Amino acid sequence: MQKCVAVLGGGIGGLSACYYLSKSTHVSKVVLLEATGRFGGWINTTRREDGAVFEHGPRGVRPAGAVGRNTLNMWSGENCASIFQSHHPQCDEGGPGEEGERRRMSLFTSFMSRRFGSELADIAMDCLCRGVFAGDSRKLSVRSCFPPLHRAEQDRGSVLLGLLLSGGEKVGAGGTSALARRAKAESWSQWSLTDGMQTLPDALQEVLRGHERVELHHSAPIRTLTYTAGGWEFISHHSLNRLNCRTEQTLNADHVISALPASVLASLLPPAATSLSQLLCEINTVSVGMVNLEYEGSVLPVTVMMGGAWFEETLGPPDEVKDQVLLDRALQAVRSHLNITSSPVWSKAAVLKNCIPQYHLGHWKRLDGDEAETSRNGAVSRVTSGSALMSSVLSHGRLFKNISL
Repeated sequence: MQKCVAVLGGGIGGLSACYYLSKSTHVSKVVLLEATGRFGGWINTTRREDGAVFEHGPRGVRPAGAVGRNTLNMWSGENCASIFQSHHPQCDEGGPGEEGERRRMSLFTSFMSRRFGSELADIAMDCLCRGVFAGDSRKLSVRSCFPPLHRAEQDRGSVLLGLLLSGGEKVGAGGTSALARRAKAESWSQWSLTDGMQTLPDALQEVLRGHERVELHHSAPIRTLTYTAGGWEFISHHSLNRLNCRTEQTLNADHVISALPASVLASLLPPAATSLSQLLCEINTVSVGMVNLEYEGSVLPVTVMMGGAWFEETLGPPDEVKDQVLLDRALQAVRSHLNITSSPVWSKAAVLKNCIPQYHLGHWKRLDGDEAETSRNGAVSRVTSGSALMSSVLSHGRLFKNISL
């Protein structure tokens, strides 16, 4: 029996879910609902008439592993835009009893100190955690943030030996495209798009709008979400009508796939899913201040990111921080670290609120709890989290996980 599937959230996760669902013979209809007036989520590109491109979110995608390969496969299949490569670097849980488990659980700092020494942990790896997760390495979980390192130590007792003998990851669905093979042959460390990363959600929209079984709606926030024996029922505020008022629309679906932030999904779940809502609310997030700077002459455009786990400590509450404060901090950093003393000819500052989930100690257990509560309540939605905004690397894990939908 064919199913009607509703996808909540029009970021890259929601769009990719629709993309794979549109290819399934088991799905009769796909409806995507996005609360804001645009698709793409944290991906946001400014394209100026003079050809300049500025990213206000992720700036590239890592091609490594099965998930990276799958993203290239999808992109290659749609032939949407040109790709260029970039090689620039980016500015054990379980055991008997609570105490024994706590002792074996690995915070990233303690894990790296134990295996590679305190100096590497304090300097290089702390910078990595700040860059990828905008997080504190003393709080992040190795198992959740860097699974290959955790698996390597668990399997072989040695990180280096485990990585060398791991045999690599399995190829994603659909085999390996010519583009993925090229990325491997040329040792790409990152790829992006000539017209900006917004090209990716724009291209997915264009492809999806060509499917008669797919409906895309923006400016359509969800008001309520209810699960019954007959499926899901939800009320959406739809676009403005002729009287300049929002209209409400009741929709029904056999399945709901959530590509929403955990806290947003938690606020929508029915009272029967209170335990699941509480688990979702335990997933912390951090905010990031982002400033784009353009300079006259040969100086390349500069992007400055600040805050993360230390946002409130250094900048104040995200809702109260002014753009000028971010700009002043960015200019000070550029003068100090890059010795650029001239004034920018163009700038844009913004606060990306709650944009990066933090995988703290025990995060994997919360995910297991989410799945158990989801099954118990008969819900089929699943939260897909993960972002690498601070390193400007798009989390293509969002794309890969949607293959099995």
